[in-house]
Amino acid sequence: MNEIKILWIDDEVENLKPHFLFLNSRGYETTGATNGRDALDFIQKIEFDVVLLDENMPGLSGIETLQLIKTKKPQLPVIMITKNEEEKIMEDAIGQKISDYLIKPVNPNQILLSLKKIFRHKDLIAQKTTENYQKEFGKLSQEVHSLESYQNWINHFEKLVYWELELESLEDPSMFEIFESQKIESNSLFGKFVERNYLDWIGGNNGPIMSHDLFTKIVLPKLKEFKPTILLVIDNLRLDQWHIIREELNTIYSIESELKYFSILPTTTQYARNAIFAGLKPIDIQKKFPQWWKFDHEEGGKNLFEEDLLKEQFKRLGVNIAFSFHKITQLAQSQQLLKNLQNYMRDNLTVLVYNFVDMISHAKTEMEIIRELAPDNKAYRSLTLSWFRNSQLKKILNKSAELGFQLLLTTDHGTINVKKPSPVIGDKETSLNLRYKAGRSITYDSKDVIDLKEPNVLGLPSISLNSQYIFANQNNYFVYKNNFNHYASLFKDTFQHGGVSLEEMIVPFVQLNPKAK
Repeated sequence: MNEIKILWIDDEVENLKPHFLFLNSRGYETTGATNGRDALDFIQKIEFDVVLLDENMPGLSGIETLQLIKTKKPQLPVIMITKNEEEKIMEDAIGQKISDYLIKPVNPNQILLSLKKIFRHKDLIAQKTTENYQKEFGKLSQEVHSLESYQNWINHFEKLVYWELELESLEDPSMFEIFESQKIESNSLFGKFVERNYLDWIGGNNGPIMSHDLFTKIVLPKLKEFKPTILLVIDNLRLDQWHIIREELNTIYSIESELKYFSILPTTTQYARNAIFAGLKPIDIQKKFPQWWKFDHEEGGKNLFEEDLLKEQFKRLGVNIAFSFHKITQLAQSQQLLKNLQNYMRDNLTVLVYNFVDMISHAKTEMEIIRELAPDNKAYRSLTLSWFRNSQLKKILNKSAELGFQLLLTTDHGTINVKKPSPVIGDKETSLNLRYKAGRSITYDSKDVIDLKEPNVLGLPSISLNSQYIFANQNNYFVYKNNFNHYASLFKDTFQHGGVSLEEMIVPFVQLNPKAK
């Protein structure tokens, strides 16, 4: 490794020879400067890796020298050293983005620790992360073969999300590749677990909270406090995406409770979100409100009547609450809501459906630039975070916290990054979704599919007497045999939903309260 070059600026630099000798013996090359002007000349001629800077110097002060260094070399790390513990000086130094702050007298080991924090911080974290995951790997591998309840699977998935976020920061991809294979195995076994248990769940026996239960089991009990509440449904929000935007909300909201529920099958907006607002399984929506239900092959929007379905649910439950409903698909709609948000404080419930994350996943399929920006889960999370930080939704939530709204944040389903094309054959009425198919006489590869048979038992409407639904498992996606190679290539590495996976089915529901001002 090349020696790290240190520039030490101190008007009494001749007194620092013991420190120089100590650092040189540890592989650092140290150059001294007695004032800010000489130091600025040095950094123009020599590529230093770090600067140690005395705060109290004649001529240019430490703070003034720091400002000039950051003007010329904004990325150059600077460690400020001072006798003065005055808070204002510390704040000025921190405001100039110093890397560390030491109080005199300093001993060599203090300096060495500070240098290691700067230059080995990332390596030390990576080493510890790798060690911890290696210890956990065996436990997770053993655990996944003995998961017998939906809560066990929720706990397992939370661990996987934790390790995915931890390991993605490592520069060495080998450990992440091991994790990816572990996640694939988990999804394979999860698919078998769902296949064994889903019919009991949808029949109401010992199952998790599911889409059609969401209002009765979670949302309505949260409204008993009679405080103005926003129910925010961010379409397509996966558990890992919630984890990365959680920190952005942490300054304005505190988490009161956090749980996970299961999206129904198919894990799509048409089925899962309609079920949320209707409080009914899709087959019952189709029977009770045929004017508001469209089959997959029919033209027109599939989620145009969510507000009407919610009104009917409240009427059926005998719930008398004032609510407003807002579906945001365009910038102007969110700007208008932000402007008028205070007017909804008189309502018990303000429902906000936000479609942007869903747009990202669809745009990745349709737009080359989005495919380049989000080729994998890590980049997809990064794109989600960048959007959220700069979004109108963030502004709405900032204002909602100021106004005192309770926030219930959830989604209708997640997505999965698909990798493996699976051939299918169907007639012209077969649905076009890549993660599930609904239709008649569908031919498929059984190892890539979860076939739960009879739609009515699944709580799904039937197009005809012999129609069926099949669901892709793991990271498979369905491609018709006609022009197979073209479409297999087109959709590989895109984010899809509708099938059976941990990412699509296990989704967050979070209750947040505004932080006290």
